[in-house]
Amino acid sequence: MASGNLAPSTLMVDTQTRPRSDTNETRAVTPAGSFVSNISNVSNPFLTPSHSNPFLTPSQTLTPGSSDCGASIKTVDDESALHPDPGTEGDFQVENNPFAFSPGQLNKLQNPKSLAAFRALGGLAGIARGLQSDTNVGLSLDETAVRTSVTFEQATRRTSDKFLESPERASKAESDSFVDRSRVFGRNVLPAKTATPIWKLMWNAYNDKVIILLTIAAAISLALGLYERFGAVPEPGAPPSLDWVEGVAIIIAILIVTLVGSLNDWQKERAFVKLNAKKEDRQIKVVRSGKSFEINVHDVLVGDVLHLEPGDLIPVDGVFITGHDLKCDESSATGESDAIKKTPGEQVMSLLESGANTKGLDPFIISGSKVLEGVGTFLCTSVGVHSSFGKIMMSVRTDIESTPLQKKLEGLAMAIAKLGGSAAVLLFFVLLFRFLGGLSTDMRNSSEKASAFLDILIVAVTIIVVAVPEGLPLAVTLALAFATQRLLKENNLVRVLRACETMGNATAICSDKTGTLTTNKMTVVAGTFSGSSFAAKSDGEKPGTQPVSQWAASLPQGTKDAIVQSVAVNSTAFEGEEAGQFTFIGSKTETALLQLAREYLGMQSLAEARANEQIVLMIPFDSARKCMCAVIKLRDGSGYRLLVKGASEILLTYCSEKADIQSLATGALTPDDRVELTSVIDSYAKNSLRTIGIVYKDFPQWPPANAEMDENGELITDSLLKDLVWLGLVGIQDPVRPGVPEAVRKAQHAGVVVRMVTGDNAVTAQAIATECGIYTDGLIMEGPEFRKLGQEEMDAKIPKLQVLARSSPEDKRILVARLKALGETVAVTGDGTNDAPALKTADVGFSMGICGTEVAKEASEIVLMDDNFASILTALKWGRAVNDSVQKFLQFQITVNITAVLLAFVSAVASPDMQSVLTAVQLLWVNLIMDTFAALALATDPPTEGVLDRKPQPKSAPLITTNMWKMIVGQAIFQLAVTFVLYFAGNSILGYDPHNETQQTELNTIVFNTFVWMQIFNEFNNRRLDNKFNIFEGVHRNQFFIVINFIMVGAQIAIIFVGGAAFEITALNGTQWAICIIAAAVSLPWAVVVRLFPDEWFAKIAKTVGAPVVVTYRFLARICHKVGAVSSRMWRKVWKKKPAPSEDEIAQDVSQEKEAAPEIVVSEGDNGVFVNGNPEIQIQDLEQGRK
Repeated sequence: MASGNLAPSTLMVDTQTRPRSDTNETRAVTPAGSFVSNISNVSNPFLTPSHSNPFLTPSQTLTPGSSDCGASIKTVDDESALHPDPGTEGDFQVENNPFAFSPGQLNKLQNPKSLAAFRALGGLAGIARGLQSDTNVGLSLDETAVRTSVTFEQATRRTSDKFLESPERASKAESDSFVDRSRVFGRNVLPAKTATPIWKLMWNAYNDKVIILLTIAAAISLALGLYERFGAVPEPGAPPSLDWVEGVAIIIAILIVTLVGSLNDWQKERAFVKLNAKKEDRQIKVVRSGKSFEINVHDVLVGDVLHLEPGDLIPVDGVFITGHDLKCDESSATGESDAIKKTPGEQVMSLLESGANTKGLDPFIISGSKVLEGVGTFLCTSVGVHSSFGKIMMSVRTDIESTPLQKKLEGLAMAIAKLGGSAAVLLFFVLLFRFLGGLSTDMRNSSEKASAFLDILIVAVTIIVVAVPEGLPLAVTLALAFATQRLLKENNLVRVLRACETMGNATAICSDKTGTLTTNKMTVVAGTFSGSSFAAKSDGEKPGTQPVSQWAASLPQGTKDAIVQSVAVNSTAFEGEEAGQFTFIGSKTETALLQLAREYLGMQSLAEARANEQIVLMIPFDSARKCMCAVIKLRDGSGYRLLVKGASEILLTYCSEKADIQSLATGALTPDDRVELTSVIDSYAKNSLRTIGIVYKDFPQWPPANAEMDENGELITDSLLKDLVWLGLVGIQDPVRPGVPEAVRKAQHAGVVVRMVTGDNAVTAQAIATECGIYTDGLIMEGPEFRKLGQEEMDAKIPKLQVLARSSPEDKRILVARLKALGETVAVTGDGTNDAPALKTADVGFSMGICGTEVAKEASEIVLMDDNFASILTALKWGRAVNDSVQKFLQFQITVNITAVLLAFVSAVASPDMQSVLTAVQLLWVNLIMDTFAALALATDPPTEGVLDRKPQPKSAPLITTNMWKMIVGQAIFQLAVTFVLYFAGNSILGYDPHNETQQTELNTIVFNTFVWMQIFNEFNNRRLDNKFNIFEGVHRNQFFIVINFIMVGAQIAIIFVGGAAFEITALNGTQWAICIIAAAVSLPWAVVVRLFPDEWFAKIAKTVGAPVVVTYRFLARICHKVGAVSSRMWRKVWKKKPAPSEDEIAQDVSQEKEAAPEIVVSEGDNGVFVNGNPEIQIQDLEQGRK
């Protein structure tokens, strides 16, 4: 079936028992080529969805003997097992297919799981033949284009007839790797999510009711202006009318605001696409040409043989080849909550052919599921869009969700917009009544009257545009995008955006030891075996201690073999290459032991050492038992040996005998022996060494006669861990990372309590914690003791707890949960699968990028790419920078909002011509400054070391602090005072004639220029949120701030000199420029005065003066909401012809009315005691509580 089409409908698969002779025919056609890594930055099919599931069995008739391995195993007749489902026919048609199967046929294995399809494809052996792969050695590293074709019949036949030779394919020479395989089955990537085009972003930015209303008003103004310019007859000697310029200028200003906003959205989207591509990048262990490699997840191909280990997140679909006690959690893929035990594919095929009961048989490996326990390998059958999880991810792609801070600011922006909108509506009606009242004495023609009315409407609508702070959500987005990009450069991969905000206010960090506080570069430096000891450094050691080379040379071969068995067979590490160097890849503890075996105990090859032993069972490391086990059949056939290695002080309690290091003869382990070994363990631990015990036990049969079984007939491991034989222990050194003690000190200075949570014993933990600066005079506890505490006792001891040793993942989760219950904001690190609950429970979970499992990474919010504690401190600083950036911009924006709206309102009401001193175009320029430019400048400030000089803000801290309100009110008073003095007293001060139109234009230009320059200078004031004076700290490190200010200054100068017609201004001379800049620059020393004003005094004044404002605001908000609700109901009833609202709808309107306005509260703290010594002004949202 070279074309890749479905097998003929007459295909019948004989289900009767038949002789097996696979070994005569099973062969892999390994084509030639070369392997080239091709890393792709596209979306990942491996994240857990919260969506419907395509794996549940559809309603169809099952044949007898169907499996009970969950509802997702489908058993139907073989003839229909490979028929395409409706809509999937294209997956069954592949031109020039050299493989026996098409992607569609392989998909029938998994969607849902189908033993019939598995049998129809020839079982594991048939699938491997059809994919031209080998279940033992994997794909060939030399494969480019495959040299031969395999038909469906050749792959699936399992008789003893001679296997037909496949003809050579005529194909052109290829230099790229796996060309045919990639072409037919695709790569393990999903098509990149289509980015929103710039024109659509522009339309979204423009598609705002207020902007559209302003556009309509500007268009009418332009039409009237053009009529006055070209249609009306001018008076003799009068200059041509330029009223049309204002309409054009407003339209251009709207286009600029829309374009800049959409460009920001476009840049933000690109930034997060890159971030997501990095987030989905990871390494996978595969077998190619008989050797194990780590390759990028996007480079996995159909036909690859992949390793499975506890904690792995499975990236592709496949069939289980072989392994030990493999169990998977498929709840994220199939919805089945039980752990699913996997059966090797060949064993399943044998049972199917023999007609045996298929109950419980499941050889299928599903992408998106997690390995809970056991180890093994599987053959990849589907990747990318063809894999089960890939199909789900293609259907559930969603946009990035808003963070809590973004949602909070959106509510605040709505409240500010309502206040500004109320002012604009009030202004419109005041001017409208004045306009209507003067119509009887107005001698202007109709077009001029219409133009005057439009001017009133345009100014009112423009005030709404200025009042709506659309820059607030933009500022958060920019700050988050900037912070996540910079954090990625500093080894923090942010997976969940809200973690950036939360981390800034963390009050507690629970850190692992290995790899986070230490280098995770482990070396065996000491050991004790039956009275003989070795050490890497002989000086200072006890008498009788030998150098490791001399100690190893004195051992008999049998002892060396026993130690090599324990560290080589009882291990999940493997040989490979990193950076071109031969090395061991896996757990750093295991690689340290393997290094000892290779350098001193005569182990030549890890693969050879394992091949020399007959492995019966593998029990991976369990964090509760603190050990891992393996069972081998003894070479002389006399029985079986259980090999165990793990935490030495725990394994010592399992032992009742000891082995002589020379003869391996066993004897009783006396109390004196225990005391001596405990003393050695403690001495190693005090030197910051991790102690690993090596024990074993021989059994005449397997399973042992006294072994306990669970209800499923599986061996209970704990029943084997007794009366073991002690062989020896080693001490592994893992030095503290450079810079960690300093990072811990800085975190503590910033008000963050650092605790160490480790699986090591208390002595080793105390030594490392003391060296790191974590342990001072606090409390050290061990996990078993900690978990027995009652809740009250635990809550009393946790504040003093500095080190939790011998802890299990559940101990860590309990600690995190109790810290959160005590009001702490908790960050926690984790690397293992069992750490996932603690990572999920924490406010911010940090997983390890190097030694962490994929399950831990999925449960975390941030991945530490270098596993370094110092990187947590970096996240803390950037988290505080994000919150600071938003507050800086908020402080600036509210100041401009207050001054611009009040200035336009007062000047328009006071003007005889009912014209604001700031025209619509000028207000739009101010809006561009305060919304977009200021967001770019203030939201991109990198953190300084000074952010660590303050304590974390509590969760109840208000969004706008007392210091911020003080600066907002102080600067608003100053700016209004200056502009009102210039506007109302400018003629007297400058000696201008109120009836001289040229001089009045100059005065209006001075007011506009001074107002803009005050915003530019105030931007510098807002770089600080505290009462310190240095507003230029770190400004040279923020290139955005410098560039944006140059743009604003340059644009303002250009507007004054050449923007006369559009902005209704005129060029200024040197004296007038000096007046503008000097008056505006006074805002800098004025800010110093504001900062010197005591916060307590300001809060008392604000509480007294602000109360009437709050009452008025609530009253206006409720009125506006009622008017809006009535209008909405009338619209539905009259225009939409809908029935009257139901009682539920009315109740909903009432509920919305109650939620219409956030509360503004001046708080004096609990019982009159100020938080941090200061009163707080809070904005309270009735739904979410105090912010």
